[in-house]
Amino acid sequence: MVEWKKLGEVANLVRGRVISKDYIRDFEGEYPVYSSQTANDGVLGSINSYMFDGEYLTWTTDGAYAGTIFRRKGKFSITNVCGLIDITCRNIKQDFLYFWLSKTAKDYVLEGMGNPKLMSNVASTILIPIPSLEEQTRIVGILDTFTSTIDNLNEQIAQRRKQYEYYRNQLLTFDKVGEARFDVKWMKLGEVCDFQNGFAFKSTLFKTQGAPIIRITNINGNYIDEYDMKYFNVNDYNTDLEQYKVYQGDILIAMSGATTGKIGCSLKNKIYYLNQRVGKFIPHKQLDKRYLFHVLSSKTLYLYYLAGGGAQPNLSSNKLLNDFVIPIPPLEEQQRIVSILDTFEASIQNLESQLKERQKQYEYYRNKLLAFE
Repeated sequence: MVEWKKLGEVANLVRGRVISKDYIRDFEGEYPVYSSQTANDGVLGSINSYMFDGEYLTWTTDGAYAGTIFRRKGKFSITNVCGLIDITCRNIKQDFLYFWLSKTAKDYVLEGMGNPKLMSNVASTILIPIPSLEEQTRIVGILDTFTSTIDNLNEQIAQRRKQYEYYRNQLLTFDKVGEARFDVKWMKLGEVCDFQNGFAFKSTLFKTQGAPIIRITNINGNYIDEYDMKYFNVNDYNTDLEQYKVYQGDILIAMSGATTGKIGCSLKNKIYYLNQRVGKFIPHKQLDKRYLFHVLSSKTLYLYYLAGGGAQPNLSSNKLLNDFVIPIPPLEEQQRIVSILDTFEASIQNLESQLKERQKQYEYYRNKLLAFE
């Protein structure tokens, strides 16, 4: 049998303090400030003082990432939406506690009032198993091997993305007049491409299986993300939906919401359907479809601002087709550019596929190793 204790019995829980962006600007320094976000390892900025010095765990107390656990080391500060875990029990290894909380902490997050929270009073009640130190060391060794592999793959993906973006910017720069080996025409998107807006599928008729619908939330950067995908029954609609079909290789764009301007390409040999506020590009014969994909992918931020930016961006197809101008080199040059950039894309997709498999393996072994009675 394994002994169980509450987190509050084996560690002190400390909350951070309000640290505004203005404060970070005025007191900029070398010590990181961690916030509730997960991007950039949760770093909000750096200041010239610190609250903690050592090795600790922190957790996100508020917002979409509430319950996320981090390992911290060195001198740092945390904001008021972060908590710090300072272990006081000698029978618990910090890394073991990290893996346990990474598995269980989100189960204690309260979703009330639309703002997920894991406050100290609730976090302190999380039940912690305490196997022998030898068993904790064994478990940590196995799981650290997986996380090291995952971290390495993430680094490789980030590096490949940087390379892809560098060469994309180089290859799609056509402003060196007199040095070009070919003529480049600058044309409105609507002159070289048709556009299909999506269909207003009724959310009340969404199913858990059937024909898949691509919504704006499914366009998440260069591909179609099937997370939380909705489905429908074709017989529920007395209309011809043929024009709203999405086939392998089709290029899509999110037209509103947080993902406005993001481009997606259907990679699977599978038929989807366009939901409203998602658009599909239909290039003319002088425009290579993959060339268009790479051009659009390089302009997502511009497209976001073209839609008005802010909290509620809204991109109209008329504005997209008439105000967005793209370079059109000869078709042979378009295909040369595509061959180079698609090589980087394929490398990234291969690494992302490996990453998904390693993450599945990690979660499987984590659940198996941390199954205590």
